Parts: sequence; C-alpha cells; structure tokens
Amino acid sequence: MQGSQTPPPSLDKNLPGNDMSQACKDVLPSLPPGEDWVAASLKMYQDFWLLPSTLRGTLACQNHFQAHNSDILLASNPKSGTTWLMAILFALLNRAKSSDSDSQACHPLLTQNPHDLVPYLEVPSQQENPNLAAFTSPRLLATHLPYPSLPQSVRDSECKLVYLCRNPKDTFVSLWHFMNKVNPEKGQIPLPECLDNFCRGMSHYGPYWDHVLSYHKASLEMPEKVLFMTYEEMKEDPRAHVRRLAGFVGCPFSEEELRDGTVEGILRMCSFDNLSALEVNKSGKSSTRLENKVYFRRGEVGDWVNHMSAEMGERIDGVMEEKLRGSGLKL
Repeated sequence: MQGSQTPPPSLDKNLPGNDMSQACKDVLPSLPPGEDWVAASLKMYQDFWLLPSTLRGTLACQNHFQAHNSDILLASNPKSGTTWLMAILFALLNRAKSSDSDSQACHPLLTQNPHDLVPYLEVPSQQENPNLAAFTSPRLLATHLPYPSLPQSVRDSECKLVYLCRNPKDTFVSLWHFMNKVNPEKGQIPLPECLDNFCRGMSHYGPYWDHVLSYHKASLEMPEKVLFMTYEEMKEDPRAHVRRLAGFVGCPFSEEELRDGTVEGILRMCSFDNLSALEVNKSGKSSTRLENKVYFRRGEVGDWVNHMSAEMGERIDGVMEEKLRGSGLKL
C-alpha cells in the first residue's frame, strides 16, 4: 500500500484564548493548575500538563475524531525530532507522486512546512470537529498527546502509531531554545529554573518520562500497532530505519526503488540542511502562526553538552533512572 495524501486545507488556526468550547470551559476549573517555563497557565488533564488552548483541542479530538484503520499517526514529545520524521513520513507515503524530475521539482515539501502538511489532532482549529475529507487514504496525522489521552477510536482501530523518542537531555535543551524563540518578550529564560521544572515533570505534555513510557508500554503490548523509534537510532542509520518505517506503515520499498536510490532521495529531501535552507522555512509562517524557522535549530545528537553542565546532565540522568526503573527502557 503506497499512500497519496494530498496536502489538506489548513486546519490549525489558533484561536484567542477566550474562544473555547463549552466542554473545555466546564472542565477547566476542576483541573489542577500549574505554570510552564514562561509562567503561562497549565492544567493537569489525565495526569499530563496541557495549555488550556491545547486542552480545548484535546477534548475536541477525543469527542469527535474517528480513526480509520488505514490512518498513520506520528506521536512524540515536543522537540523530539518531530519535524524531521514528519517530513520523512510524508515523502515516503507520497513517493509514487514524485517519481520523476518534474514532480520532484514541485514537491509539497519544497514550498510548505511539514507542520502544514501533517496537522496535529489536538491543535485548536476553527471548528470543534474539523473536516478531514480532503485527506486521501492513508491519512497522515501527528500528535503530542500521551497514549492514554488519544481518542478512543485511535486505540480501538487498526491504525498505525509511530512514536519518536529523543534523549531527555537533548529534548530539554531543544525545548528550552524553542520556548525562548517563541517568547522573545520574556528575555532568555533561566536554564536552571527550566531544569527544575522539567525534572518535576512540569513541561508541555509532561511529565516527559510518563509520556515516553506510555508509548513504550503500548509498543511492547501491540508491536503490530505501535512502532517505538529513537531519534538517535534514526540519526545513526537513517537508511535502515526509513526502510523499517516503510515496512511498518504498509508501503515497503521495492527492489527497484532500493536500487535506484529512492530511500537516499527521501533522506536528502528531508535532511536538516535541505529543509532549513528552503525559503518557506526561513521566512514563512505555519498555520500555527509560528515562524517556520523556529522548527529548525541544529538537530544534533548530544548538543546538550554545549548548554548544560555535567552536573545538570547527571541530574536528568538520575531522574530518568528512577522514573524508568523496571521498564526495560534506557535513554
């Protein structure tokens, strides 16, 4: 099965904070409050921290989204390499439409940010129940929701879930940079304070470790449904893991494609250097109203050492050792 997802109309237009569904207004007062790294309000919903705007989208997708058995859902913690894998999956599923030089020259990834091609389930939209009819099968979607908060239809269906996990120290540093970029009026956010919050589980969609464990457990129980991948493994051997990914989502590469360099072509198109150099990703804005360039920084494994002391790294390691104990997972 090789997909041909057509880029959908924009679904991800953030609404003002006071424009939310009645269901969200009803549940907000009962939820434990918290603050993120720039003192924005967070609410604990189903044991995870969400922005009120994200909660609105979460409730909407939980109440209305109907999964198809052919759906493919990319899940991750924020700043785990999502943009890269999003682009790879989109290119992989649409490769039949880009098999010649003319179609490659007008590939959607060359003129649109990956986040505009692969919408999130829970990002607030203008409609409480967005119309996904523009998608052709298989539909490619994304989410930062933990596994227990996914719509019941996703968990009950035969759709495929691909989870991307990244080293917690690199995830933390990447999230810190991202928060600084999207909140310039706050000045540089103190790294030690952010580390304190991260190690207490206070981050968007956090706690980080519970998020990771929810998908790791699901992948062990349902390996045919949930593929658990790490960013570090992808970076170490991208060709092997793209082939593995293609097989998992039901569109394996043919022998001819393997011979003619199709895998390598996808990796070149979706590389950090290529995507970050595109005009749309240097100066454009995504449907989330964020500048596209905020999704691209360095993407290097082990970059945390350039921003954190050894002691700070050891603190995260200690928290992870405690929280992941007995799971069989090492990060």
